[in-house]
Amino acid sequence: MLRSATLDDLDAVWSLETSVFGAEAWSRSMMREELVGDHRDYRVLVDARGRVLGYAGMLALGAEADIQTIAVHPDARGTGQGRRLIDALLDGAEARGVNEVFLEVRADNPVAQKLYESLGFEGIGTRPRYYQPEGVDAIVMRLAMGGRTRSGRAMEDQA
Repeated sequence: MLRSATLDDLDAVWSLETSVFGAEAWSRSMMREELVGDHRDYRVLVDARGRVLGYAGMLALGAEADIQTIAVHPDARGTGQGRRLIDALLDGAEARGVNEVFLEVRADNPVAQKLYESLGFEGIGTRPRYYQPEGVDAIVMRLAMGGRTRSGRAMEDQA
């Protein structure tokens, strides 16, 4: 089940953050601010027992939004859950009247890059050594909401 994240999810989200991102993980206080901050939209993926298996968050101001983060528990990867989380954020962006959505993705993560491309994102630049401490480049991607491809329904939606 997907639902909006609340401050009550902080422990579970931060635990997943640290297990997925290791040395690159945001601090607990940063994650708390993301969950409660103005202009933020965070979603969590929970199983039948209420365990958080994933989360994703976006900052939306005016006509632009930035996907801040996404993480999926290893047990749930490869099952379309990351796509569901991003689609939920994009639905929220659409409801807010957002025209463009941006994100950064690791240059060494082709799986994530392909996911974003399948949703209509296009690479528009590179941020050298963006991901620290490893110094991995980020590919900056942009989605024009008018060109959005909806997961699993792209052809039906465009017909």
